[in-house]
Amino acid sequence: MQLDLLPTRTGSAAENMAVDFLLLQRYPTQTHARFRHYDWHRPSFTFGYSQPLAFVHAQLPAGETVELCRRPTGGGVVDHREDWTYALVIPHNHSLHEERATESYRLVHACIAESLNQLGEPAVLQPPAEKKASDPAGCGPGVCFTKAEPFDVIHPQTLAKIAGAAQKRSRQGLLFQGSIARKAVSPQLDWETFETLLTARLAQVLGWPATTCAWPELSEDEISALTEQYSSAAWNAFR
Repeated sequence: MQLDLLPTRTGSAAENMAVDFLLLQRYPTQTHARFRHYDWHRPSFTFGYSQPLAFVHAQLPAGETVELCRRPTGGGVVDHREDWTYALVIPHNHSLHEERATESYRLVHACIAESLNQLGEPAVLQPPAEKKASDPAGCGPGVCFTKAEPFDVIHPQTLAKIAGAAQKRSRQGLLFQGSIARKAVSPQLDWETFETLLTARLAQVLGWPATTCAWPELSEDEISALTEQYSSAAWNAFR
């Protein structure tokens, strides 16, 4: 049993979403969780699975060409132009898969806040008292980073949102897609050290050791087909 730390890859918005989904769907074993940090080929925005495309278009920067893709997870519109993006996949037989969405959200974001604190960055979790009864866990239905939701990572003095995420549970496991705003932390933050601290803390929470691994043997044909689907107007405009 272990947490696989995968190599950083750079992709288009559609490819990044496709790979995250396939990391959830194509497990070689149920005794491995997976973590990856990834980058973007071009300026990109993603948006929640249930969001109407017309609303999303109204949130995009005027006069700028960006890639846009509907995520397989929920949540709001996320600007990836200046963020640090990651995905965590947990198999269905791990106890965290059975937790309420608010609890898995809290646990992962506590790991982020603690890792930032270790590097001298002020960070706490948004108190749950701010949550409205009708709100889902994670990024709300609007635009992420415009306001903090319960258990988002925030700056304790300015209350600026530092990190948010969205989740998807399936029979295969739990997919957690997260975004950390680079502009909400110090410019001199060492992101490589942060990743090392974060993955070590996640390994403690999961109870599985973290191990650096090669890229998993996903089918390139399947990645290409799903990337094409996620690039299509039919996928992005179905709501």
